[in-house]
Amino acid sequence: MDQNKTQVAEVAARQGQDEIDLAALFASYLARWYFLLAGFLVGVLIAGCITYFFIKPTYTATSKLYMVSSSSDSIVNLSDLNIGNSLSNDYKELLRVRPILEEIAEEEKLPYSYEQLYRMVSISTIPNTRILVISVNSRSPKEAQVIANALADKAVEQIPVLMDTARPNIAERAIEPRGKSSPNMKRNVLLGGLIGLLIVLAILTILFLMDDTVTSSEDVEKVLGVMPLTVIPEGDLPTTWDEMGDSDDNSKSKGRRKKSA
Repeated sequence: MDQNKTQVAEVAARQGQDEIDLAALFASYLARWYFLLAGFLVGVLIAGCITYFFIKPTYTATSKLYMVSSSSDSIVNLSDLNIGNSLSNDYKELLRVRPILEEIAEEEKLPYSYEQLYRMVSISTIPNTRILVISVNSRSPKEAQVIANALADKAVEQIPVLMDTARPNIAERAIEPRGKSSPNMKRNVLLGGLIGLLIVLAILTILFLMDDTVTSSEDVEKVLGVMPLTVIPEGDLPTTWDEMGDSDDNSKSKGRRKKSA
């Protein structure tokens, strides 16, 4: 019987050790709030420095094309609307073919290969319309504008030949962007602060789980499997014989004063 009780106590102790006291964990976070604040601020500072000093800004210029009816330059019929999506996909691919991009690089004297220009150009459509958006990302705002307008001109010139259809109209020519499109300083700084905060939380959690100090009667019960009979209160206790003698003298003198009174 005693052996069974011992085994049950050991199992209960192991289970108690495996459980995490969320309230105590949260209290340990609050007690070390200055570490959390420091981690957040350090993350903000590091992310801000990396964004400002090491990430080069890029600029985006945009031009827009309108794909006119295949049957008429001005009248759009139902069949044209139904095939609008497929035409949009064709335009997306044809505007980034090698001959067109290499011709633009040669005419504008750009120091880019076909692969580099391909990565700089993105083409999309506005939903439920036949408006094509040509976006060019570059580290030079003027260069982004030049490439976007050159692509729009090439679309007007080359698309009718390649697709045997009516040529598109330029709805909007690109202008030189005034502000950078990336990186986003506010987003990067906030993300850096959150990462710093998470790192500090992870460190504090690990320290909390590794701390096996017995600080309460509940901890004693979890470790030993028995309820403690008494708890010694905290206080300043004498540590040497001289201090104990002084305390006895003080108590005796207090007793004499009471008697004299």
